[in-house]
Formats: sequence, C-alpha cells, structure tokens
Amino acid sequence: MLTALVHVLWALSCLLLCCAPTQAVQGGMLYPRETPTRERKELNGIWSFRADASACRNEGFQKQWYKRPLRETGPVIDMPVPASYNDITQDYDLRNFIGWVWYEKEVWLPRHWISRDTGIRVVLRVGSAHYFAMVWVNGVEVAMHEGGHLPFEADITKVAQSGGEEPCRITIAVNNTLTLNTLPPGSIQYINDPTRYPKGYFIQNINFDFFNYAGIHRPVVLYTTPSTYVDDITVRSDVMEDVGILNYQVSVAGSKNYSVAVTLLDREGNVVATGSETSGYLKVHNPMLWWPFLMHENAGYLYSLQVKVSAQTGSLSSEDVYTLPVGIRTVQVSGTQFLINGKPFYFHGVNKHEDADIRGKGLDWPLVVKDFNLLHWLGANSFRTSHYPYAEEIMDMCDKYGIVVINECPGVGMKERENFGNKSLMHHLVVMEELVRRDKNRPAVVMWSVANEPASALAAADYYFKTVTAHTRVLDPTRPLTFVTNTNYAQDKGAPYMDVICVNSYFSWYHDPGHLEVIQLQLNTELENWYEKYQKPIIQSEYGADTISGFHSDPPIMFSEEYQEAVLKNYHSVFDQKRKHYMIGELIWNFADFMTQQSITRVSGNKKGIFTRQRQPKSAAFLLRARYWKLENETGCLPPPPLNSKWF
Repeated sequence: MLTALVHVLWALSCLLLCCAPTQAVQGGMLYPRETPTRERKELNGIWSFRADASACRNEGFQKQWYKRPLRETGPVIDMPVPASYNDITQDYDLRNFIGWVWYEKEVWLPRHWISRDTGIRVVLRVGSAHYFAMVWVNGVEVAMHEGGHLPFEADITKVAQSGGEEPCRITIAVNNTLTLNTLPPGSIQYINDPTRYPKGYFIQNINFDFFNYAGIHRPVVLYTTPSTYVDDITVRSDVMEDVGILNYQVSVAGSKNYSVAVTLLDREGNVVATGSETSGYLKVHNPMLWWPFLMHENAGYLYSLQVKVSAQTGSLSSEDVYTLPVGIRTVQVSGTQFLINGKPFYFHGVNKHEDADIRGKGLDWPLVVKDFNLLHWLGANSFRTSHYPYAEEIMDMCDKYGIVVINECPGVGMKERENFGNKSLMHHLVVMEELVRRDKNRPAVVMWSVANEPASALAAADYYFKTVTAHTRVLDPTRPLTFVTNTNYAQDKGAPYMDVICVNSYFSWYHDPGHLEVIQLQLNTELENWYEKYQKPIIQSEYGADTISGFHSDPPIMFSEEYQEAVLKNYHSVFDQKRKHYMIGELIWNFADFMTQQSITRVSGNKKGIFTRQRQPKSAAFLLRARYWKLENETGCLPPPPLNSKWF
C-alpha cells in the first residue's frame, strides 16, 4: 500500500503533467466594461467549495468532479468570492491547506446570450486565482492559467449554447503549490522520518515574508461582445509644447470586413479628437494633462477613448463599442531626475499589500476606498505594488485619483539558484507580457519593477535580468524599469540593466538591531556607494521597523511606537540631504500591518505598518503625514490641510 508521502509525490507530479507549457500570451485583456454593445454579469457571492483532502490530493481529477455538480461529489461548504479561503472557517487544516480546492457556481444566462442567431459572444473572466487554475463550464474544460495575480478568460459561447434550458455550471479548481519555477517561487520539503512520523508529510517552504493566501481573489464575471469586437487597444501619449498627442492602435477580432471610428472625449463629454483607422495619432490642443496627486489641481484627469467597430458579414451588420479611460502625460528619467510631464517628481509614498482580516487577499471595496482615503490623508503620492500586481479595480482608483504606481511583478523570493534557470526565465517573460498587456494603458503606472530582493549577486542573475529587462523594454519602451535590491552594490548583477536603483535597507532593525545611532552613517554610506557606482537616480524602496500599536517606551526600545518614529526620523535626515542630488523617492515599509507565515520572529504577522491591519494609525502615521505634506509644500504645490480635513 502506498504511503501518504508517495501519494503526495504522485499528486504533485500530476499537477506538473497537467500544466500546459509556458507560452506567450495571445489576444487582448481589456477590462470588461459595460457599454451600449456589451453586457456584464458578476458572479461574486457564495460559491460551493470543497478542498481535496484525499491522501493523494488528487481525488477530484481521478473522479472527475467537474463532470457533475460539486455537491454530488461529497460535502461542500459555502465560500465567498472574491476572498482567500484560508481565514473564512474555523478549520486549522484549511487555513494551511496546500493542494487543490474546488469552487463551483450555477448561474442562469439570459436567453439572448445563448441564442445561436444573435451573434453574441460570451466570455468568462477570472480576475485572479492563486496559483494555478483550471476552469470547466458544464463539464467542458475552457481555460488553464498559471500565476496568481493576473486575469485570464475564455470564450465560452459554444459551451454555453449547448447547455440549453439549464443553468450554466462553472467549476474552477485552484492549486496553491509553489515550486522552484513559479513566481513567486517556493519548494516542497518532504518529512519522512518513520521513527517519528510513520506516514510522512510535506511542508510548503517560501522565501517571502507574507502569507501564501489562496483562492479566487478577484471578481469572476461573464460578459458579452458582438461576434466582431474590439480585442485590444494600446495607447501611448506625448506632449509637444501645447499639443497633446495620443498614439493609438486598435486590434479587431472576428472579421476582416469592418470599419473603425475612434473618438476622444474630455471629462465633460466634449469631442476633442477623432480618427477612422485602426492606428493613428490624435492631437489635442491645450490638453488637460494627467498629473499626480498634489502636483497639480487637475490631478488624475482622464479622457475617454471611445472605439466603435462596425462590421458587415453577408446581410448581417454588427457594431461593438468599447470606452477606455486614458491620460495624457509623459514619463522620463533624465540624469538624476524622474520627470512627469517634464517636471521633477519625488516619490513620497508607501509599500502596500492586498491583505486584511478574514478576506485575506480578496478584493474588498470598503477596504479599497478606506485605503485611498488614508493615502490622501497622508499626503502620499505613490505606492509600489509590493510584491505582485494588484487588482484592476485598485489600479482604476490610482488612475482616477492621481496615485503614481511602481507596478511590480510577482518576482519575490527568488533566493535559490534554481530560480534563475531557463524554465523560471521563460515563465517570468510570460508574466511580464501579461502584466504589460493588462496595465499598459494606465497613466498612473510610471515604472515596471521586475523583481523584489532577488539573489542578484548570483552569476546567473546577470543573463536573467538582462533578458527580462530587454524583453520588457520591447513590450513597453515608454516606461522606465527597475527592480528592488538588498544586495551589496558591488556584487549586484541586475542593477546595470535598470533605469532607477531601488534599494531596501533596515538599519537598526535587521542590521544592528536596537542601535539607532548607526542609521545615518550606514545609510549615507550605502546611498553614496550606489550612486558613485551607477550614477542613476535612487529610491529608498523600503525602510521601517516592527511596531506593536499601543506599546510605548522612553527612551525608545524596539517594537515601541517611539522606536518606529526614531527610525523614520534618522532615515529622513539622510533623505533630506540626498534628495537635493540624486534621490528621487522614499517608500515606507509598510502602509499597514499584514499577515505572514507563522514563525518565532512574527507575532500574528508583520507589524511594520504605520497603520494597524485594521487601518488605525500608529504614532509614525502622523509623523509621516507631516513630512509628506511638508515635502509637497516645498515644491510650491497645494498647501497641507488641517489634521482633521477630509479629501473626499
């Protein structure tokens, strides 16, 4: 009889066998917006859920659970979507579950969606499922996707039509196993000591400091398009004196016999430019530029690019309309400055996580709006999507409110040599393609980050990051590139390929803990060394200290609110010297406390937030607020508001 360990090994091999080889992405990934020609049906809410807790973690595939309603395969529970499944129940095993879980929802489709004579195309879109996902509709496989932070979709028109007068049954299997070649990577450790553990067991090891939440984290939607439709839109903007230029390219699918009409409208709905080709330039005289928050009174100004496709197939005519929010702005690294619309921009903001009580990494609108209120209260003008792409809905808010984004891929925890092999590299390239495809049109996104704290001193890191950056520049030549490093400046193999140097350091915390007196000396030396070697602008991309809310000490000691304030003040003293020369930004770690794996160094998560996990301020939040508004006031922008002001 096979031992449980052998069962696990076999199940994992099945997972690898069923995974499709990494391939370049195909088609567009326009966000599913409702328009006069498109409908949208959200599938958020309660789904049936079952974790495959069988000894081999593979019973669901062996018995083909997707072939019949999930409730008929065994016990199911209610599970909210979007949400991580880990903290929803009182089940310890589910919180730490590694393997396949199954979701299912039955939904009625409007009759005109599945009628064969209406020419309607039905698409199923999953915003994010962590980490590997397979999707069936009415028992038919329609999609497979690797990667937990980017959307994927499938045309389900034919499958939906074959369902007749029955509800459409959507089944999604999700596996959160991380390997040496996934992004983020991980490894499986097998414990097979028969003297202590007769049945054996395994552990998912990770090299990143946040909890490996799993499940369907973002909305699942059905949407429709006509049979001939706008598949993709790419826009790039420029400004020449008093003329804004919008370079656009439209991809149409479903027919070769069509015409295109492109209309650019301002915020009031006035037409400011038109085009009639699938690619071209739109000129806007005296344009309203997209500016970051507090850099201009019209921060976050968006135009609407309306694309209308008219097609003729025999005697049948159809029309598709898609409207894309766009901003006119320029981004450039010039010497030691980062320029937005030709003016120096200084990143003063935060690092964040998609993380909250109960829902884990699931998208939650009240939390999103609360966080943006806190960003405005702080006077923060930017954040980094540490350490993975955030939800499209969050990115929409950044565009709207002028919050500048350093958009980071899930390249975190790359600490092993195997993480830099060809298999990892090929997957990394595809992830960058998916990320750029999704967010290429967003004015808020000003820079791509291709990794966080990799083992970039390894010899293999040179070719690896040379390849990733070259590939990303081909995908998008308009935005600068960076990665975030904590490697010694003299040994880093990835930094030469970056436009901006992003450096993490935790002096008097991970290095010389408790010694506040070393911060300024060590930080000054580190920044000077980086600049002397590369002559590139530098962002302090992480710094901070764990802080227990309500714990006070004078003189300051570690974990007290006073110690966090003291660390920040010492860092800020050096920042004020360097930002006059080559420093272009400072991003605190972290915006809010967040959950991590259990360890003796973490008490219910990472406590470096200036806000608690419940978004209540620590003393450092007020210190940082005073600093950020002071920085803006020095640039001649809007004056700081009173402490109790409300921005929106």
